[in-house]
Amino acid sequence: MRELKSVQVTRLAPALGAEVSNINLGALKSEQTEAILRLLLEHKVLFFPGQNLDIDEHVAFGEHFGELEGHPHKINPFTGHNKVFELAASHGGIADEWHSDITFQPNPALFSILNMVKCPSIGGDTLWANPELAYEGLSAPLRELCDGLTALHNAEPHGRSDVMTIHPVVRSHPDTGRKGLFVNEHFTRRIVELSHVESSLLLRHLTSWVASLQFTVRYSWNQGTIAMWDNRCTQHKVLNDFKEERLIQRVTVMGDRIESGVPKWDPFVRVGHASDTSRFDKMLLDCLSQQKPPGQS
Repeated sequence: MRELKSVQVTRLAPALGAEVSNINLGALKSEQTEAILRLLLEHKVLFFPGQNLDIDEHVAFGEHFGELEGHPHKINPFTGHNKVFELAASHGGIADEWHSDITFQPNPALFSILNMVKCPSIGGDTLWANPELAYEGLSAPLRELCDGLTALHNAEPHGRSDVMTIHPVVRSHPDTGRKGLFVNEHFTRRIVELSHVESSLLLRHLTSWVASLQFTVRYSWNQGTIAMWDNRCTQHKVLNDFKEERLIQRVTVMGDRIESGVPKWDPFVRVGHASDTSRFDKMLLDCLSQQKPPGQS
């Protein structure tokens, strides 16, 4: 890769992740942008230590890869920049559930680029998982089942359970063609084609399976490190094991397009009289009244 001939790339885990050194992200050239994208396709999450970018340099780096958006619901505790999302542990900003970013929208985040502004002296590591390896590790019958299912995602963790959409349980990466699981414990509420009880059992298995250690990388931070990951084929979470302040700033490259096949089954809609357990289906019915599942006209 001639564009990055002086750059050192070190793999961090068999599943995903690489650290990239000897590069200045604050003075990036166009050919280096393409090389970074190729590295991202290979490793899924990249870490650039010692960058110490200011907020304008951080935004400029993100804009090399597409249009940026701030967070649709959360308000930054300190920074007013409309293209930067800020999380401070002292203000409840600890994302300690597995997720891909903004999957409650029809077109979720494409890439996320995080600047570790302030980190604890110990603890506060972040883990990333590879849902493609997790999908490939399922048995053939379970893969076939998942291929025909869709799932409801919403923004309930942000206090907006009314913001919801439906995605396939399994998606294909548009650049590599690899299939991966596209459900997560933070935003995924229900498998559309299954009953509430069946959905809970399968989602619990799939989300815990994605988080299996053999599919993950764990990164210990230093202040000034930049991380960049592909939301189409990763999930991540923070370890909430620290006491000091932890402040991150993130820019989010939007524009993901999820190719949706036709589900093999109709949505699960109960018949008969309403009952106490009808509340479990209300969210699904509300979502179905707003949109059709992928592949249905």
